[in-house]
Amino acid sequence: MHVALTGATGFVGSHVLAELREHGHDVTALVRNEDQAQVVAARGASPAVVDLYDRPTVVGRLRSADAAIHTASPGDATSADLDAAMADAAIEAFADTGKPYLHISGAWVYGANPAITEKSPFDPPAMVSWREPIERRVLDASDMRGVVIVSSVAYGDGGGGIPGLLLGSPRDDAGNLIMLGTGRQRWSTVHVADLADFFRRALEDDSARGHYVIGDGKNPTVAELTEAAAVAAGAPGAVPGSDDEARARLGDYFAEVLLLGQGTDAAKARADLDWHPSRLGLVEEFRHGSYREAAAG
Repeated sequence: MHVALTGATGFVGSHVLAELREHGHDVTALVRNEDQAQVVAARGASPAVVDLYDRPTVVGRLRSADAAIHTASPGDATSADLDAAMADAAIEAFADTGKPYLHISGAWVYGANPAITEKSPFDPPAMVSWREPIERRVLDASDMRGVVIVSSVAYGDGGGGIPGLLLGSPRDDAGNLIMLGTGRQRWSTVHVADLADFFRRALEDDSARGHYVIGDGKNPTVAELTEAAAVAAGAPGAVPGSDDEARARLGDYFAEVLLLGQGTDAAKARADLDWHPSRLGLVEEFRHGSYREAAAG
């Protein structure tokens, strides 16, 4: 397939690009500038420097592709506008074609829930309350194959924003990492390479459509994660914090999503697309894998 991909230099998108190229797909990476163009070209993609808010240009690029995957996110207040721009461009470009459009989302849209499935009600905190209406437009476009891939906290290869946040946790007087809140809340997690594998499977299988919740099923507590992060960071250990400390450190919106307790098992992904996560869990990655190797390097 000829796939148009956004976010190809980002944490998730770069792994999606590698997965697609490894399986023989041609990728046009829609990037912001020439520096990014050089990066993706070195990784085997055909770069196209595009303003993703330039609707006619983006629509033209998508129409020349067999499929599109959106993983780009500025991670700030403009994220909603960018997601809306890409979703609407795909809906216009793929009208009456049945072409696949894969749109990334995140598990925070379900709120606090220990057993999230695709049938779970949405209960988004303020930080991500804009997601569901945009994603509904994608899935309601009956003349294209819309897929919303709901990612858990992505980690792996020594990267990812949330693992980095844990590694950079403030320390108490004894040098211990301070947990986000009490640490009792559970997070749903997924290795970024396993996530990229699912993107590729959903792209290639014409039956894939609708929401897919992707997580490795381990659902560790934040205490377990921070204690493991302490090993990678060379700290003596980790101690509970408080909700108030987390809010003071990160702001109300960001703290709210990180204090959520969530769990997933990706049963639909396994049943529909035979997807099975195969990499180390995040606790093991902190203690024995890429994050400890990065710290040692």
